[in-house]
Amino acid sequence: MNRSARRIRRTLQVTGAGAAALVALSACSSSDSGAASSGGGSDGLSGTVNVFAAASLTESFTELGEEFEKRHPGTEVVFNFGGSDSLAAGITSGAPADVFASASPRTMKAVTDADAAAGTPVTFVRNRLEIATLPGNPDRVASLKDLTGSDLKVVLCDRTVPCGAAAQKALTAAGLKLTPVSYEEDVKSALNKVVLKEADAAVVYRTDVKAAGDKVAGVEFPESAKAVNDYPITLLKDAPNADVGQAFIELVRSAAGQKVLTAAGFTAP
Repeated sequence: MNRSARRIRRTLQVTGAGAAALVALSACSSSDSGAASSGGGSDGLSGTVNVFAAASLTESFTELGEEFEKRHPGTEVVFNFGGSDSLAAGITSGAPADVFASASPRTMKAVTDADAAAGTPVTFVRNRLEIATLPGNPDRVASLKDLTGSDLKVVLCDRTVPCGAAAQKALTAAGLKLTPVSYEEDVKSALNKVVLKEADAAVVYRTDVKAAGDKVAGVEFPESAKAVNDYPITLLKDAPNADVGQAFIELVRSAAGQKVLTAAGFTAP
């Protein structure tokens, strides 16, 4: 398994056999930490740290992971990105992970209720929704209400994941009902439907619209203020590499980490 393949993994659904697969996948990553530990840096940190993080953190956390490895030679950051609820299910099913960064307090609560967190999770950023449309916004979408038109193919995140729960909260605040053509397992999957032109619009996070660049157009809507998501992060109780996990959390919460996150479109807590 080469370095680039190990760095980022997308975790989509973790139920039944999927949970077992994630446990096995993470165990593979954890076994790599022993091989990497022989080259620790001067600060004593070494080995692999496994970070389970919401899909919307993919770009910013990948950048922070690279920065972390530069600061701490002998370490390697391996990510499992996916829907927060799936990641939480993997953790509570026994997947060996060091850090969990969720896109909502609700999904983090599943981990704390299972006594799987070390200490109290801390909110490190916030995120809000935006409408992603086809490039140039050919359907002239200007509001959340415009998505209710029968001639538009709209996708939403599944209601069980934070981006889906936030979308439902925004729709309720607007007094609207929307029947999407599909519910997607995480925000990247919803966005990708628009990127591939399989849908006309999707309700996603503004950070994902920004990360997509000219592949989509973004439309802000006022109801998003009613559905801002707090992102908590925590070291996990049975972390295989707790010292490195804690150091990664410290980087995320540092001024340097916050600079990367705010540049991606997140806001400070």
